[in-house]
Amino acid sequence: MLERILIVCIGNICRSPSAQALMKEALSRGNRTVKIDSAGLAAQVGLPMEPTARAVLLEHRHRPPEHKACQLNRAMLQQADLVLVMERRHIGSIYRIAPEARGKTFLLGKWQDEAEIQDPFRRDRTAFEQAYRQIRTAVEAWAARLGH
Repeated sequence: MLERILIVCIGNICRSPSAQALMKEALSRGNRTVKIDSAGLAAQVGLPMEPTARAVLLEHRHRPPEHKACQLNRAMLQQADLVLVMERRHIGSIYRIAPEARGKTFLLGKWQDEAEIQDPFRRDRTAFEQAYRQIRTAVEAWAARLGH
């Protein structure tokens, strides 16, 4: 039974907390309780969600998480039942931290022809909107496959 999902990006301030918020919303429609966390491969530890990413979520009527960026570690990967990442290169980084994460680590965009979700950090608002749309579509696909 799937109990813990871990969503990973680089800084843990834009994509992964956005995906965490959207996944929590999507999975809350079901009857099961799934814990959803996020972390970064090179997290900006302690920082809140990036302001533009947060604003985009609010504008689309989502509730941004109370967030402090945290660094990914092996224990987090071992505890997760499913690990979702934004880019292919993240999968290799995860395998170097925890080789046992093979078989449970996938692109968030797996169901969109293995799409990668590019980092909008330090880019214009259009990049954040595009990342939001990709994340929302990917999360809905995962939620449907997880039975929610």
